[in-house]
Amino acid sequence: MTPTFTCLIPAHNEADRIAGVVAVALDHPMIGPVIVVDDGSQDDTATVAQATGAVVLRLWPNRGKSAALAEALARVKTSHVVLLDADLIGLSPLDLSRLLAPVAERRADVSLSLRGNAPALWQWLGVDYITGERVLPMSLIAPILSDIEALPRFGLEVFLNTHIQAAGMSVAIVRWATVSSPSKAHKCGWPAGLRADLGMMRDILRTVSLGTTFTQIDFLRDAARRTGAPTLRQRLMQLKLRH
Repeated sequence: MTPTFTCLIPAHNEADRIAGVVAVALDHPMIGPVIVVDDGSQDDTATVAQATGAVVLRLWPNRGKSAALAEALARVKTSHVVLLDADLIGLSPLDLSRLLAPVAERRADVSLSLRGNAPALWQWLGVDYITGERVLPMSLIAPILSDIEALPRFGLEVFLNTHIQAAGMSVAIVRWATVSSPSKAHKCGWPAGLRADLGMMRDILRTVSLGTTFTQIDFLRDAARRTGAPTLRQRLMQLKLRH
């Protein structure tokens, strides 16, 4: 069966940035529904997203990323879901195509982004284990939906890693050299940004232990290394199958 894709974009107070992300997703020929989950925004995030053409699911009050995405994931009817953060800067159709390709071409079960402004350690390791940009099969998500809703606000990514690893899924890491996202300090100032970063790390460590974090990083690196890039023969066979 040919993979089909729904794009979910969780957003909280991202009116200044979300239009560009939505536009790229809506214009992509491989993506079906594009749903913005407005998680209790106090700005014009929902209005901007609707004006750009996305379906908007408005939640109130703010629930946190995990619960907000659980609400939207329950509505996905396609075989796969594409998760995109709402604050991406410089996202292009080519970037999105490169993220989709490993899964669409069945070279990998899951793909993850590695943004150009990801921390230097993630660049050196070759994986951002908490990236918000992912392509995932709904067969992974459906059995754990109720668990996702009960997660800490920012425990989703490491929780997903746990299940990707348990299922032994193949992983592709897609480097997005020209895509970035602003820091929390840039968006809301240093004191609030620092509190938000510390809160996110607290939620991650409430979801998985520090030891499990290292295990996840090792697994994702090894899974991506095993997946690798397609050979020339594989690419030619893929082109032949399309025609």
